[in-house]
Amino acid sequence: MIAITHLIPGETFSSSDKSDVSQVSLSDYEINEKYKKGEIRIVTEQARYPLDSIETMLDSQKYILNPEYQRRKRWDNTRKSRLIESFIMNVPIPPIFLYEIDYSIYEVMDGLQRLTAIYDFYKGKFDLEGLEYWKELNGRNYQNLPEQVKRGIDRRYLSSIVLLQETAKSTEEADFLKQIVFERLNSGGEKLTPQETRNALRNGKFNQLCIKLAENESFRKMWKLPLESEGEEKLLESESYRKMEDVELVLRFFAYRHIANFKSPVDKFLDDYLKQANNYPDETITKLENLFNETINIVYSIFGDSAFIPPKEKRDNQKPLKVIYDSMMQVIANNISQKESLLKHSKSIRSNLYSDKELLYVKKENNRPLFEGRYNNKKDVEARIKYFQDFLQGFIS
Repeated sequence: MIAITHLIPGETFSSSDKSDVSQVSLSDYEINEKYKKGEIRIVTEQARYPLDSIETMLDSQKYILNPEYQRRKRWDNTRKSRLIESFIMNVPIPPIFLYEIDYSIYEVMDGLQRLTAIYDFYKGKFDLEGLEYWKELNGRNYQNLPEQVKRGIDRRYLSSIVLLQETAKSTEEADFLKQIVFERLNSGGEKLTPQETRNALRNGKFNQLCIKLAENESFRKMWKLPLESEGEEKLLESESYRKMEDVELVLRFFAYRHIANFKSPVDKFLDDYLKQANNYPDETITKLENLFNETINIVYSIFGDSAFIPPKEKRDNQKPLKVIYDSMMQVIANNISQKESLLKHSKSIRSNLYSDKELLYVKKENNRPLFEGRYNNKKDVEARIKYFQDFLQGFIS
């Protein structure tokens, strides 16, 4: 039997029933009517910003940046310098995209790195380096450039395309249209992960909670992630960190508390959950924060750094697995009231769980491994939760 998840007051979630329709049959007349009504049509305007005005623009607080996204996708000084070199040479630069969320208040949808590179340059935060065609300027910053070069840069413009507020008739439609534009803008070049997209489009208070909880030291040790205390340079060396996989793992814990509402694909399930969780009351968010930290601490106390890792005999590369993390975390959280019993029997739990080579790879009734990562539908997740619940039952008073 699966342990019942005792939801916290205010912790609600209902999965979307909207299904994607790949084939829709409309007559030419109906298609023309749809077009005339302006369904899914984005209203834009264009603007050009002198480079020497961008410092003042960003200081005005009218342009909303996502600091966590900026931090993890930060350009190094060479890449920033190459952008400035492009302006010196008058190389065309793609426009940035802004969304008008209120009158004259803009959210930066695309172009964050270009804006902050220009801002940092005018603030004198870095010296030019790695220039290809203007090598004689390497080592200089804006303040000590030759006067003529300075003036030339000041005369350059950064183009923008602004999605106007009247594009959407409601908050829901605005979210939908922003997602369309954001995904189309980022369909080329380095593809964003689903969590990077969530962080850019749904950076509400619950998303911020997930970012905060991803800094938990025990959590990071169990997932072999660099610690915040090791410094930003060490963090940025980690691909998992740059792609925000740590934040997604935290989100998965909360979303899978609603396994009854789980619908494939997982990314859509997480999208829907985060959208609703951003509206949770502050009291609910605080209680969920405490639950995550307490659950992580219990798991770490029992298993240490080896949590979520299958027996050595089963894998050459000893990495933690989501299929173990998702189910184990749910069962520990569901039995949080039995914390003392779990910790009291931690040695027995640890030794018995890994004593049998086949224990974590028991077969399902259809003769496929229970902890095989390819199988992630609702029944698979529930079967793994049941497995851990049945195992721990013998250690719970």
